[in-house]
Amino acid sequence: MSTQPDPKCPVCGNERTQKNRPFCSKRCADVDLGRWFTGAYALPSEELPDEFDIGMEEQIPDDDIYRN
Repeated sequence: MSTQPDPKCPVCGNERTQKNRPFCSKRCADVDLGRWFTGAYALPSEELPDEFDIGMEEQIPDDDIYRN
């Protein structure tokens, strides 16, 4: 029978506490929340055109019309 080691805090690596699970302290929980807010955990992706952008290239009027 093997026992797994206690998981560590994902921010600092210290042992986590039950009160702040899965972190070791409120500070580490706040650091993690700040990373979410700033986009540090965002996955890079290629932005796809939405329905509005599709077909708009053909509908853009000629620039010559608006020149004086």
